[in-house]
Amino acid sequence: MHRVLITAAIVFSLIAPSSANAAPEPALTPAAIDAYLDEAMESTGLPGVSLVVTHGDTVVHATGAGRDSRGEPMAADSPMRVASLSKSMTATAVMTLVEDGRLALDRPVAEQLPEFRMDDARANRITVRHLLNQTSGLSDRTVDIGATDKARTLTDYIATLRTGSLAADPGTQWTYCNVNYDIAARLVEVASGRSFGDYLRERVFGPLGMTASGTDADLPAPPNGFTSVFGQWVARPELVGFPGGGAGSVITTATDMGRWLIANTSNGSHLISAQGLTTMQTPVLHRYGMGWGTEEDGDLLVHSGNLFTYNAAQAIDPKTGYGFAVMTNSTGLADDTYPIMLGLAAMSRGETPEVPGATRKWSEVALAAIVVAALGLGGLGVFRARRWASARRRTWWTGARLLPALVPVLLFAGFPAVISIIMGGRAVTWTQLTYYAPLLITVVVAAAAGLATTATRVYRLRSVRSGE
Repeated sequence: MHRVLITAAIVFSLIAPSSANAAPEPALTPAAIDAYLDEAMESTGLPGVSLVVTHGDTVVHATGAGRDSRGEPMAADSPMRVASLSKSMTATAVMTLVEDGRLALDRPVAEQLPEFRMDDARANRITVRHLLNQTSGLSDRTVDIGATDKARTLTDYIATLRTGSLAADPGTQWTYCNVNYDIAARLVEVASGRSFGDYLRERVFGPLGMTASGTDADLPAPPNGFTSVFGQWVARPELVGFPGGGAGSVITTATDMGRWLIANTSNGSHLISAQGLTTMQTPVLHRYGMGWGTEEDGDLLVHSGNLFTYNAAQAIDPKTGYGFAVMTNSTGLADDTYPIMLGLAAMSRGETPEVPGATRKWSEVALAAIVVAALGLGGLGVFRARRWASARRRTWWTGARLLPALVPVLLFAGFPAVISIIMGGRAVTWTQLTYYAPLLITVVVAAAAGLATTATRVYRLRSVRSGE
């Protein structure tokens, strides 16, 4: 959700750009990584970060900085929610079953998962490949996301889809939708005869030695994460929807993520064949493969993961064999884990990394300025309402002159819908918006100022006209 909320913030603010300069000598050592992490913690102000860098089949460095909401220092073994990084792990679980002959990528899902039914005949043409490539036609706009969040088993989750439809024919468009990967998780259960969490531990995490990893349905919850309120970090419980799904339920550590990255490079010990790994990492539409996407320049295989109090990013450089994972126990209007990850990748190429943190900080500064301006204009509008009414007591277009002050009120009334449109149809609720407080506070204050101005003007206008 963070990428969309950045876009929403841009509507209200100007984002300060940053630049990168080439450096003559590469120096990706543990000491260099620590120095960069210290700089990133200073520039972003993040409460806690853990990260890992790998090269080939070796962990270069796994570490942490800052603290969690309980006051404990962050370390390489701190449990972290990695959100949509889970998709690459779910795709791997599916591919193990494909290579075992228990699932088929190009057979319809409905043939391999008979309980999968939708109120759209086109859904019968969705294949497993479509799910993993995010080209099934499924969309938050055409599925009852509220009902899926209330499900407590994958079986119940699939049942909630029966009233849904598709936004496009399978295989024709790319639409990022978590439902794809939660259906994939149920396919894993049916094909393996195990729960999704058990299968991940036995066939994915276990063979890699990822002993601290599992789903949020199977592991204790990590400490509460933080949200930013105009630069102040406030601890809040994670807003967890459907637990144990394939789209974003994994809890892991930087140490375990090192093992995961190694398994996904050409030098790693693979859970699946080299051909299967290539299939997963090859983009189809919108630079997206199966749980892995690519940067615009195509040099990095990447995926970000964003919840409401935790963010994460992972990347692999196929040319150099480097792998990177960055996780934080916080969220804001911009996700700082992704630029930190890109900074590490730049260091691995001998370049000077950009200093992260400017986007979130400048967004919040700009929104704070808008809040102050809205308060000032609202106060001025109320104070000058009598003068405004006296000047317009006999004009026929007075009603129209009231409308500009009501624009923020209308924006507030439909704010979740506005954000949903910006997000391309992703479902958005008021509760979710409270986790992005600067944006919501800005709209609320602007709406309150507009409403107070309008109400006072109407009152003064009636008083002036009644006194004539």
